[in-house]
Amino acid sequence: MHTTNKHSFGTSLIHAKTGIDGHFGAVNVPIYQVSTFNLEDETNGGRYDYSRSGNPTREALENTIAQLENGAAGFAFSSGMAAVSSVLCLFEAGDEIIVSNDIYGGTYRVLTRLFSKFGIKTTFVNMTNVDEVEEVISSQTKAIYIESPSNPFLQVTDIKSVAALAKRYDLLTIVDNTFMTPYLQQPINLGANIVIHSATKYISGHSDVIGGLVVVSDEKLADEVKFVQNAFGAILGPQDCFLFLRGIKTLKVRLDQQQQTALELAKWFEEQHDVEAVYYPGLKTHPDYELITEQANGYGAIISFKLNNDELAQHILKNVRLSSIGVSLGAVESILTHPATMSHASIPKEVRDEKGITESLLRLSVGLEEYEDLKEDFNNALISFQEKAVTK
Repeated sequence: MHTTNKHSFGTSLIHAKTGIDGHFGAVNVPIYQVSTFNLEDETNGGRYDYSRSGNPTREALENTIAQLENGAAGFAFSSGMAAVSSVLCLFEAGDEIIVSNDIYGGTYRVLTRLFSKFGIKTTFVNMTNVDEVEEVISSQTKAIYIESPSNPFLQVTDIKSVAALAKRYDLLTIVDNTFMTPYLQQPINLGANIVIHSATKYISGHSDVIGGLVVVSDEKLADEVKFVQNAFGAILGPQDCFLFLRGIKTLKVRLDQQQQTALELAKWFEEQHDVEAVYYPGLKTHPDYELITEQANGYGAIISFKLNNDELAQHILKNVRLSSIGVSLGAVESILTHPATMSHASIPKEVRDEKGITESLLRLSVGLEEYEDLKEDFNNALISFQEKAVTK
């Protein structure tokens, strides 16, 4: 099993053992832009034969994320959803998966509209209540799928308790760790079997590459995921792998700054009378503050907040200047998202309303801009809305 125990996490980001040697002293792993490898003969295939099955640059990234998550093996896929879908390919008709009811819209869509066609059942539950999770376990249940903190309301699941529950029932525990990254949270250390990342977000950190990563806790799961990766073929190309290897080296310094700014902004949003609610687990007023403090090394840099009315939310989206308006997160630039029409648009409106994903909800991925500048930008948008209301 890979481990980072010899060095602190920040050092391990720079000096992870990629397993790719013999590249003439290069300090970075080269891009092996090759589809086919020369075979010594028909009976001796060597380490690589075809890049779908294995590529040195991809292997370097896979080894790196496995070490950072303290897992047995890592796998790189063409997108975060390719990673999610490839993990779901471990299941078969008649299987049931228990899933957090507050979850990314793309995951909800693939579960309810694609894998449901293949006879895989999904049961959504309040994952913050372990008793509720246990109540819905049936003889068909094969796995528990967690997002923590969740998207978009930043609810925190007690991963260790859910994983212990899953183990009692011989179920797999799968954790989407995109929001936290291995720097802030290591689910395998808490008992999880599979960890998923939309590496497009914080692992890359620069809004310039799409990819997904999976880490597993043992060799048996490694063999199963490797089979799916090779058979299904949703692999990550070598140039994209190189970009992730580059981006991951600054993960700690980026998140340290982003978290500091996020906490200050969340406190400021709480003070604004036009803001109805603020969802950020680093606030001591957050119901899961003590839990996340115990199980993680930080609180992340995502803030969701609900405005007093829908019109104000639209005004902010149109009038902020520093935050990009988009569907992603985890980048050096702040990104403001309208979940109802962006990240969670694939969820039917009646389900969104039931979950509280209303038109007045915004989600902010805090970037590397200075706190004072971001605060001023949002403050100007709020003030201009108030002035607009007065002149009506």
